[in-house]
Amino acid sequence: MDVVLLIASLGLIVAGAEWLVAGASSIARKAGISEFVIGLTIVGFGTSCPELVVSLTGAFQGNADVAVGNVVGSNIFNVLFILGITSLMFPVTMTESNRKKDIPVTLIVTVLLIAFGMSSTLFGLGRADNLTRAEGVLFLLLFTGYLFGSFRNADRTPETDGKVMKMYAAVLLSIAGLAALIGGGELFVDSAVKIARSLGVSDKFIAVTILAGGTSLPELATSVVAAAHHKDRLALGNVLGSNVFNILFILGCSSLVTPLSLAGMTIVDAAVILLSCVLLLIWAYTGKRCRIDRWEGVVMLLCFIGYYAFLFVRG
Repeated sequence: MDVVLLIASLGLIVAGAEWLVAGASSIARKAGISEFVIGLTIVGFGTSCPELVVSLTGAFQGNADVAVGNVVGSNIFNVLFILGITSLMFPVTMTESNRKKDIPVTLIVTVLLIAFGMSSTLFGLGRADNLTRAEGVLFLLLFTGYLFGSFRNADRTPETDGKVMKMYAAVLLSIAGLAALIGGGELFVDSAVKIARSLGVSDKFIAVTILAGGTSLPELATSVVAAAHHKDRLALGNVLGSNVFNILFILGCSSLVTPLSLAGMTIVDAAVILLSCVLLLIWAYTGKRCRIDRWEGVVMLLCFIGYYAFLFVRG
C-alpha cells in the first residue's frame, strides 16, 4: 500500500506542477507582467507553504532547530539541487534584472541571516547565536518592501506564446496546482519514510534525505516542469522567490513567536548556503552569460552531493 501511495503522490506532484505552471503563466499574460515576477511571488511563495507550516510548528513547539534547519536545508536544496537538476536538463536563462537585482537580493538576504543569526560565533556579539524578535520584525519589513518592489518594478513585457485562459480559470487552476503539490509532497514524505523504515534504513539517513528534500518537492516539480515547457524564467523566479520568502517571511514570523537559536547551524552550513548564492552570481557572468549552463548545473549538483555526504558522516 505504501508503494501505491508513493506512486500516487508522485503523480499528484507532477499534475500539480503542470496545473500551476499553466495557470501562473496565463495569469502573467493576463496581468501584463513577466512570468519571472509571477514565479518570484505567487509561485515561489506558494510552493514554500510546506516550509512555512514546518517552521512555524517548530517555533510554536519551542524547537528552533526544526524552524531554522528546515529553511536553511530547503534553501540549499532549492539552489544546488533543484536549479542544478533543472539546468542539467534544460539550461536556465537569466535576464539583466536577474543578474543585477534578483540574485544580489537573494545573496544579501542570505548574508543578513548569517550575520544576525551567527553574530556571537562570527563577531563575538552577544552571548548566543539567535534571531531576536526585533530582527524578525526587520525581516518582515524587508519582505514587505521586497514584495512591493517586485510588482512595482515588474517587467511589463510578458511572454506571448502559449494558450491564455480566462483569469478566474487561471487562478483556480493555480490554486488546484498548489494544493496538489503540497498534498502530494506530504503524502510522498509519509509513504517514503514508512518504506525506508520497513527496509531497515536508519532514521538519520531518512532525516538527511527524505525529510530534508520533502518540503522542497513542490519547488522541484514546478521548476522542472516550467523549464520543460521553456518557461525557465518562471523556474528561476520560483527558486529565488522561495528562498527570499523562506528567510524573510518564514524566519521573520517564526522569530516573532519565539527568538530562534541558531546554535545548531555550523560554519559549514553557513558556508554552503552562502556558496549556493555566490555560484548563481558567478554563473550570471561566466560561460554563456545570463544562463545557467549544463556544466554549471553539474558543479552545483556536486556541491550538493558533497554537502549531504558531510551531513551524513557528521551524523
